[in-house]
Amino acid sequence: MIKQIGLTGGIGSGKSTVARIFESMGYAIYYADARAKALMTEDSELISGVKALLGQESYSPEGQLNRAFVGKEVFGDDDKLQALNALVHPAVARDYHRWISALAEQGYDKSFALKEAAILYESGSYKDSDAVIAVYAPKTVRLERVMARDGVDEAAVLARMEKQWPESKKLERADIVIYNDGEHMLIPQVMAVVEQLK
Repeated sequence: MIKQIGLTGGIGSGKSTVARIFESMGYAIYYADARAKALMTEDSELISGVKALLGQESYSPEGQLNRAFVGKEVFGDDDKLQALNALVHPAVARDYHRWISALAEQGYDKSFALKEAAILYESGSYKDSDAVIAVYAPKTVRLERVMARDGVDEAAVLARMEKQWPESKKLERADIVIYNDGEHMLIPQVMAVVEQLK
């Protein structure tokens, strides 16, 4: 039985960096945010739901998601955003369950696999996890990282942070915390987690 481990952290915490370290050690990672984007053009049930919610203009005639239109429709409209999330989260859950089943069938030989998701708690998908790892970095460090990475100003990053749970709430709920604050080395922490989860 493959243990299912959630991996989360606020924007700019470095959860993708931590995921890549696990990946380099042979652990399978399900990148929920990337899969959510892909499913918007792959999952027929999700596509139908988006069109019913936001209209045919949500997709181009070639079947590509009209991101600008969808963004305009849900930005600033919490009801529509919640309704969209209520379509996306179950689609990601279905996709994740297919992925974990396929791993088992393919003879995956590690004791656990990870699901990396920015909104693991917010979406409720942490309920599938046997344990949750939260990656922590102070707010000032996270702000600097995201401003440099995305070329955006502080206000834009803060607006994105406000849509996620506060770090303190994630840390309270997490079973394991990895500190990515520039003072703790990541690889020894990841190796300790591997030992703990064996």
